[in-house]
Amino acid sequence: MPQSIVTDDLDAVLHELPTLSVEQTAPRRLKVCIKAETLPALLELLKGSSGYLHLSAISCVDWPDTEEFELVYHLWSYEVKQLVSAHIWIPKQPGRFVSVYDIHAPAAFFERDIHEMFGVHFEGSPNLEPFILTEWYGPPPMLKSFNSRAYVEETFQWQQYSPEWLKELEAKGGGIVE
Repeated sequence: MPQSIVTDDLDAVLHELPTLSVEQTAPRRLKVCIKAETLPALLELLKGSSGYLHLSAISCVDWPDTEEFELVYHLWSYEVKQLVSAHIWIPKQPGRFVSVYDIHAPAAFFERDIHEMFGVHFEGSPNLEPFILTEWYGPPPMLKSFNSRAYVEETFQWQQYSPEWLKELEAKGGGIVE
């Protein structure tokens, strides 16, 4: 195990919050597992007391066996050059959590993406409108329960693809070999 990277400031923050676990996963990387309702307090403390000013990402994992979403908030400190990944779990139903936009403005983009791809609703987020799947009417496509093949077969008509350039290529002996 690498030498501990928990600074005094970070240690003080982590001791202020109940029921969290901390694991050093790599040099300059900490994994913090915390109850969902405590996350906003952790983000405020990390930002204010420990210099974790940069929210570099929020990622989401769909865990179908437990019917939960895991949300991971990745925070970087330019001072100590260290990444803290705060992991929380929320129930898939209703799939709702509070926005942390008021703590870290970039959260709005990540929350919008997670809402679009997984269906998680972030209370208080400034904009949850689709920005990639603007013409999409199916379920959130990143859910592990989403069957892309079934969706395509139910939604689209299959047709033979035979453009002129391919016909010319086949006539010369090239193209698709069956």
